[in-house]
Amino acid sequence: MVEPSYLAAIRRSYDTVCDEYARVVKAPAELDPLSRSMLGAFAELVRVADRGPVADLGCGPGQVTAYLASLGLAAFGVDLSPRMIESARRAHPELRFVPGSMTALDIANDELGGILCYFVIHHTPPECLPMVFAEFARTLAPGGWLMLGDYIGDGEQVRPIRAYGGHPVSYASYFLPAEQIVGLLGRAGLVVTARLECEPGDGVKRRHAVFLARKPGAEHAAEPLG
Repeated sequence: MVEPSYLAAIRRSYDTVCDEYARVVKAPAELDPLSRSMLGAFAELVRVADRGPVADLGCGPGQVTAYLASLGLAAFGVDLSPRMIESARRAHPELRFVPGSMTALDIANDELGGILCYFVIHHTPPECLPMVFAEFARTLAPGGWLMLGDYIGDGEQVRPIRAYGGHPVSYASYFLPAEQIVGLLGRAGLVVTARLECEPGDGVKRRHAVFLARKPGAEHAAEPLG
């Protein structure tokens, strides 16, 4: 499979900002109460369903992967940036971190009990999201859970020149409406059961949302709640 061209810009940019990103990004314990509660709810849902391990996609330096492990999940991290993977392995040698892309995960069909994708998809062009969400649906076991958190907007695109300590970056960011994200997840076969939309605050300058979704199985064909 030919790698989408936008991935090279993301990889190069996050390799560049890796050290500064690891220094400034908030640890899960420093997140606001709502964010921590959503991570806790996701962990509980995955533990109860007991369908397999959890992949933290776009794991960066691994803080959230380690937090999920502390909540009792068999969690591992995947990131596009080799330098981020190196940083995560140094910080959390007891956990597994592997390089990879959400567009073509090196994970078997129906292998995962959960996927966390936390503030990652805004770097994906909207036309590529169906491919990404199809990979989520392919790798989740029936009854498995997805927690997707990200910035939302009105479809605007932003190309920052510098980020994380003033380092030059070449990626773009896309801020989609929450309803569009819900629709794309649904077309991939994932049922959104809950969502939380938040206004800017606590140092976050953009609206953001968290979505909980499940891959239906024969015994889990529930109607969506949100």
